Amino acid sequence: MTVEKLIEGGEFSLCTEDFKREITNVYCCDLLSVVMGSARADCAWVTVMGGVNSIAVAVLADMSCIVLAENMPLDDMAKSRAEQQGITILKTPLPVFEAAKRINDLL
Repeated sequence: MTVEKLIEGGEFSLCTEDFKREITNVYCCDLLSVVMGSARADCAWVTVMGGVNSIAVAVLADMSCIVLAENMPLDDMAKSRAEQQGITILKTPLPVFEAAKRINDLL
């Protein structure tokens, strides 16, 4: 499934412009050191962490996208860094578990 397909459902909105990458799995965690060691490449990472450090972790783990659950804000520096690094950021009002479940059901 592509990020674009995920957006089509209406529950996820795009915060950055690159949305063609494939998603092969979903990962949930808010502890960045754990994410760095456990997230797999091409995942949709569901989190509430919208800061610049999340972008660095997504790049290191070669993620497809970051999904900010519960409409958490994406700070301006993080958005700029995501655009520079080619990391897609999505936002959803769904809680972390529900967002991850929805993505997993679509895979």
